[in-house]
Amino acid sequence: MLSKRFRTSIVTAGVAVLALGLAACGGSDDSGDSASGDSSAAAAGGGGDAIVVGFSQVGSESGWRAANTKSIQDTLTADAGFDLKFSDAQQKQENQIQAIRSYIAQGVDYIAFSPVVESGWDAVLEEAKAANIPVILTDRAVDSKDTSLYKTFIGSDFVKEGERIGKYVSDTLGTEPINVVELQGTTGSAPANDRKSGFADAIKDNPNVKVIASETGNFTRAEGKTVMEGFLQAYPDIDVVYAHNDDMGLGAIEAIEAAGKVPGKDIKVVSIDGVHDGMVALSEGKISYIVECNPLLGPDLAKIITTLHDGGTVEPRIVTEDGEFNQEQAIAALPDRQY
Repeated sequence: MLSKRFRTSIVTAGVAVLALGLAACGGSDDSGDSASGDSSAAAAGGGGDAIVVGFSQVGSESGWRAANTKSIQDTLTADAGFDLKFSDAQQKQENQIQAIRSYIAQGVDYIAFSPVVESGWDAVLEEAKAANIPVILTDRAVDSKDTSLYKTFIGSDFVKEGERIGKYVSDTLGTEPINVVELQGTTGSAPANDRKSGFADAIKDNPNVKVIASETGNFTRAEGKTVMEGFLQAYPDIDVVYAHNDDMGLGAIEAIEAAGKVPGKDIKVVSIDGVHDGMVALSEGKISYIVECNPLLGPDLAKIITTLHDGGTVEPRIVTEDGEFNQEQAIAALPDRQY
């Protein structure tokens, strides 16, 4: 294992203050979902020759995010040779930038994070580069034109996910005219942007498929339900709900049932993720189709960091393999699902 890198010895007073103030930024996510640790959770027993990794998570907005956090925390352990410093951004970019600056001030070996949104990262990533701290993007990408600001991206192809859902809707449900409402993810985030564009591209040549409304539900079940309630009031002839993640789809199901309609029959629901609750709903026929987005990125992240630490190189973009499920496939897969 390589010795710890030389670190820039001068840290600005502003960064030092941010480092001291980070612990005060903890608390519950606005979604009400439970996280797997507070804003300053760290793996026990680090130090020495351990590889110190600062990880900034988006938040705890969904079942997918909880599984993703658990995978990272369960993999980057002291026993595996890591000292993990974990922070929860509570879906706020300013919290994430503050956490990254804190990691720079602490002189960690690596920084990894799942960006809340795509834009606005160049300044803090330039600070990490100046401090000679490699950055790894997990799950979500950034739109920086300077790709030297990060070593690699590991995650799913969100455009392809949207395309796969769109192809299912067009080929299976769009044999006759249908009205689709779309529950988007967090505005400005990579998965929301890409899942929307991929879906739009896949249905563009089918005149039967019409998207009549599209609104953000911020990837949360509660907001998915609220937005769907509004859709049901405004549009009496909804045939299909396209949810950018399972949690919003599950919220939509609650709204559909409360309106006296039957999900899967009166209104079809399609979504992305493949978390346990979504797969159960699919097995019950309440969701019609799910494209998987694998959250278990911990082992891949550990492998990338170990490779870099040993002087190796990694591909600039590493895309995970994801499946897709109908009702029968969900029933077969559920007994062995890890999330």
